[in-house]
Amino acid sequence: MATATFQTRLRDKGQLTLPARVREALGVSPGDELEFEVNDAGVVEIHGLRKIRSDQAWFWRKEWQDGERLADEDIAAGRTTVHEDADAMFAHLNADD
Repeated sequence: MATATFQTRLRDKGQLTLPARVREALGVSPGDELEFEVNDAGVVEIHGLRKIRSDQAWFWRKEWQDGERLADEDIAAGRTTVHEDADAMFAHLNADD
């Protein structure tokens, strides 16, 4: 993944405007909140917040949630196989039906 660099100017009262590409990358719109994480080296990570962090938003996409519902239905209907370990799982996946 390519890295892009954007600059903006800090205004009075600590305000700034996020460039459009940054807002898109964070998945935020006006009214959304931002979360800032600062590590000991001074590196800052910014996460867009709706009700979840932007770096966890993939889980809440419609396609992923549709798959979760299908998996829940399969589990409830007993259409799953439990394996004791990874080797048993791969053996099952590689077995000819």
